[in-house]
Amino acid sequence: MPFIRCLLPALLLLLCGCASAGDSWVELAGERFQVEIANDDAARARGLMFRDELAAGTGMLFIHEREEPQAYWMKNTRIPLDILYFDNARKLVAQQRDVPPCSAGNACPSYPSKRPARYVLELNAGEAKRMKLENGAELRFGGDIPTPQGQP
Repeated sequence: MPFIRCLLPALLLLLCGCASAGDSWVELAGERFQVEIANDDAARARGLMFRDELAAGTGMLFIHEREEPQAYWMKNTRIPLDILYFDNARKLVAQQRDVPPCSAGNACPSYPSKRPARYVLELNAGEAKRMKLENGAELRFGGDIPTPQGQP
């Protein structure tokens, strides 16, 4: 039994270290957002569907294989969002602000970037306005966000 009592604090410390090592965050306009990463087809398709809320200070970062015009829709999304499009250099190239939820299935409209983008950040509606975001703003990656080959 004494062995377990000595082992337990070490095990808890190890577990706490592992949990914090998985943090993914981005910085935009001097603010940090914890993000979930969607970097494969299944995760990008699911996105924020069927969620009733997105906690303050959080978002979802979509990472595409290449920079090209993107279009997102709000199919089965219950949360109004700001959809922010970034190019290979992680510069903001397009914004779709205050995009409303949509329960119309395949009849939901799409919200295009109109310019090539590689990264898409979804935040709660109103964040872009609150931060006074302008195209050209830089998105910084932190934590354990994977950087695609050939990207700094």
